[in-house]
Amino acid sequence: MPFGIYIHWPFCESKCPYCDFNSHVASEIDVVAWRDAYLKELDYYLAETRGRTVTSVFFGGGTPTLMPPELMATVISHIKTNWVVADDLEITAEANPSSAEIAVFERFSAAGVNRLSIGVQSFRDEDLVFLGRPHTAASGRSAIDSASKLFDRWSFDLIYARPGQSVEDWRLELGEALDYGPTHLSLYQLTIEPGTDFHRQRVAAADEDAGSALFELTQEILEDARLPGYEISNHAATGEECRHNLVYWQGGDYLGIGPGAHGRLTASAAEIGSTTETIQAFRNPAQWLTQVNNTGSGVQKRHKLSSIERRDELILMGLRLRNGISLEHFENLTGGSLREQFAPETISRLVEGGFLEVTDTRLKATPAGRLRLNAVLGALLV
Repeated sequence: MPFGIYIHWPFCESKCPYCDFNSHVASEIDVVAWRDAYLKELDYYLAETRGRTVTSVFFGGGTPTLMPPELMATVISHIKTNWVVADDLEITAEANPSSAEIAVFERFSAAGVNRLSIGVQSFRDEDLVFLGRPHTAASGRSAIDSASKLFDRWSFDLIYARPGQSVEDWRLELGEALDYGPTHLSLYQLTIEPGTDFHRQRVAAADEDAGSALFELTQEILEDARLPGYEISNHAATGEECRHNLVYWQGGDYLGIGPGAHGRLTASAAEIGSTTETIQAFRNPAQWLTQVNNTGSGVQKRHKLSSIERRDELILMGLRLRNGISLEHFENLTGGSLREQFAPETISRLVEGGFLEVTDTRLKATPAGRLRLNAVLGALLV
C-alpha cells in the first residue's frame, strides 16, 4: 500500500487574499528549533509505522521554498535513514516563482527533491496583483523554465474563473501554459473561502454558468493535449500523476508533520477493514513547537473513524478521481461492500440521470457528475 509523509512549512512572505491554508508571515524563524521539531515528530511516529515503505514525501505550505535547503535535506535524509523507501520515491516541494526562490531550485534538487510544483497562478500581471501574488508573470515563466531544466518532473498551478475572465481569455492562457510542454497541471477555480480577505471584501465568485463553461473548456483543451483530468482539478499525462496526492484521494495512510498537518493511520494496513485514525496537529506554529518539545509530537487530537465516517471519506475523495473508486479497494479498506452502502433507487436515479457510472469493478462520476459533484455527493451521503 502507498504510504506518504507530508511536511508542513507554515511560513510565507505575505498572505494571499484567497488563501485559507495554515500559513503565516513571520519576521524571524528559528531554523534550528524547527529542524529539531520536525525530526522529533517524525521519530514520534516511527514506532507505529516502522516497516512501512514510504512512497512519497510532500513539502507543502505556506511556501516550502522559503525553507532553508539544508533543513529540507536533513528531513529527507532522516526519512530515508529510518524508513524503508520506494526505489521510485517521489519527493515534491511546492514553490513560488519569485526571483529569490528560483535561485534555490538547484539547491532543492541537490537536497533530494525530484518533483517541483510551482504556484504560477496566472500569466497576467494585473490578475497576479488582484490575487495578491508577490511575483510577476515574467518570473512565473522564468520559474517554469528553470524547473524544466533541473527536474525531470514538474508541474504548475493556475487559478481560473477570476472576476471578469472570459472563456476566450482562459483559452488563450491555457494555450500559453501548454506551450511549455507540461506533463502535469493543477487548474483550480477561484473559490471564496470564509476567513479569507476576499470573503471579508465580499469578492464574488464566478456564477454557476460561467464556472461550468470554464470547467468544460478546461477539460476539452487538456483532453486534446493528452493531459486528461485524473482528478477534478489536476491533469496529467499517463504515469505523471502526483503519487502523493493519490494517497489522499484513494484513502491511503500518511503522516502529517508540522503545524495544522493532518494524517491518517490504519491499525494494520495489511488487514482488511482495519480501523483508521485521523490525526490533527495544533495549527498555531508556536503552540505546535511547544507541544512537540513537551510531548514529542504536535498532535491535538486523534480520532478513530466510524464505519460511516470512513465510508463517507472514501466516497468524498474517491469520486473526485476520473477513475472513481475500485469496489475491491473499498472492500479491502472497510471490510464492507460499496454496493451495499446506498439505496438501490438512489444509485439508479444518479445513473439514469447521467451522473454516475457503475461497473462490475468501479463506481465513478461521469463528466457531468464531476461538474456537479457536490450535488451528487449530497444525494449519496444523506
